Amino acid sequence: MPRKRLLTEFGFGSSLRRQDYTQAAMRGVENALWHNSINLAELFGREKSDMLIDVDVAVAAPDQVDVDKVARVFPYGQVSVHVSKGGLDIPRQDGGKPTVMANIAISVSFEMEG
Repeated sequence: MPRKRLLTEFGFGSSLRRQDYTQAAMRGVENALWHNSINLAELFGREKSDMLIDVDVAVAAPDQVDVDKVARVFPYGQVSVHVSKGGLDIPRQDGGKPTVMANIAISVSFEMEG
């Protein structure tokens, strides 16, 4: 069956002092999820485990994101995390580690007939 995207949510996360790109990504996922209560699985008579969840993460240092930790934020579904260059690092005037900002897009799909 073809894959049909039904929902896209956006989020933003940050790591203020530790320059932790994984933490910023996880906070961005939580930001996108915790502001919504969307019951897609129930709406379509499907199991939550059937949800195909694609997470796009954009940070300045993509190689520093632990995709397994980001995926574990989701309590169910089949999660794929894709990381690319983006986001924003903001230098600190005191010379410390920059503030890290992550942009997140979450897409939820099901395999279903047209």
